[in-house]
Amino acid sequence: MNFNPGPKVFEDGYAPPVPIGLPTLAKMAFDGIDLAPVWNDLVHGLTDTPEDAAALLDLSTIAMLQERREDRIALQSLALALRRTYRQAPVSSTTAPLRVLAFMAPGDFMANLPIEFLLANSSAQLDMMYVVPGMPLPSSIPDHDVALVAVAESDENQPVLREISEIVSSWPVPVVNRPDRIARLTRNGTWDLLKSAPGVVMPINVRVDRADLIRIAAGEAAVEEWLRGPGFPIIVRPTNSHAGGGLSKVDGHTAISSYLEKRPENDFYIAPFIDYRSADGLFRKYRVALIEGRPYACHMAISSHWMIHYLNAGMSGSPAKRSEEAHFMASFDRDFSVRHATAFSAIAELADLEYLPFDCGETQDGRLLIFESGTNMIVHSMDPPDLFPYKQAQMEKVFTAFQAMLRNHSMICRPSKMTAAKVKKTRMYPQMDREVRGALRIHGGG
Repeated sequence: MNFNPGPKVFEDGYAPPVPIGLPTLAKMAFDGIDLAPVWNDLVHGLTDTPEDAAALLDLSTIAMLQERREDRIALQSLALALRRTYRQAPVSSTTAPLRVLAFMAPGDFMANLPIEFLLANSSAQLDMMYVVPGMPLPSSIPDHDVALVAVAESDENQPVLREISEIVSSWPVPVVNRPDRIARLTRNGTWDLLKSAPGVVMPINVRVDRADLIRIAAGEAAVEEWLRGPGFPIIVRPTNSHAGGGLSKVDGHTAISSYLEKRPENDFYIAPFIDYRSADGLFRKYRVALIEGRPYACHMAISSHWMIHYLNAGMSGSPAKRSEEAHFMASFDRDFSVRHATAFSAIAELADLEYLPFDCGETQDGRLLIFESGTNMIVHSMDPPDLFPYKQAQMEKVFTAFQAMLRNHSMICRPSKMTAAKVKKTRMYPQMDREVRGALRIHGGG
């Protein structure tokens, strides 16, 4: 592919539109605040200013939070046809703010590293530039000190990552999280990367199609052949699924048939099931972020079920679980990170990414068990401080380290300033088609 990114015109003073933004809207949704009034205000505003790209992007974000996929796609597409770069302005700064440009991909929550949360309430100026396959870069790009590839690995994002690889090969400022390294983080790619890492256990992940699973269910193929030894029980999930979507533990051929009756997808991952229960019979899952190779605790979830997600683990309703999570965070640097120092060091070296979060547990013999990794894992501080008083300080520690990492890389080299005569912009106001008009309906609540 010969991709020509076009002229890179870095402009001092170019101010992209500023939406309400994901951190604010997500926090409102997380707290149970009705977003209908915000939605309706934005829709009414578009009556007078139909080219308000920031309002359209906010409407797309609300639709995403409300799991209205078709509306989200329609509204985001219209916003990106108008503007491709959006700004999250610094909250306050006594010095010149660090200017960060994030390469983003169109999509939902899982399409990108949620950098907005990591830089919310900071002194950094964040500009988010969406890269759409087949479209050139914007003619004007805000001047910045460091760039970060926020696009996460997925089947849909592989073309975007390839395009960004060509773009950043000659980018004039330091680039954090190189796209070719992100592209390796498929489930089977992560296994291949970490399978020999000392102190690490990651079960083999094999990509199969529906026909393969039907053959296994019928006894025409042995699951042991796919998994290089381990047999039932196995776990199966659709490719590109996250947060447990479609994830199931199956104990035999009949269970695979039952699973397929409920799943319409054609492509799946299978992996051996590993029983990682602790001595007390409970399962524990940890989210850890490697920032410049150093591990940071992000959360810990405890459950009686093997498939743990923080929101379904009952952390809010259990003082005992919250107390254990608080201890995990307070003792992390002298306990968990020390026990698994060799594993963390190996993961950092093999992944070779400046920022990499992953979910993990501990095997019954004490090794680090990797469930999955991906730059799109959400790291936030939205939990209510009255229930989680220990979290704010820990998350500030993570955010501070992330921001310091960006600042460190911004100073690796200081290229000569790239300026150019201001490019005349061709403003394109696409007609609102029927699909978009349907997405912009007024909501009464919810």
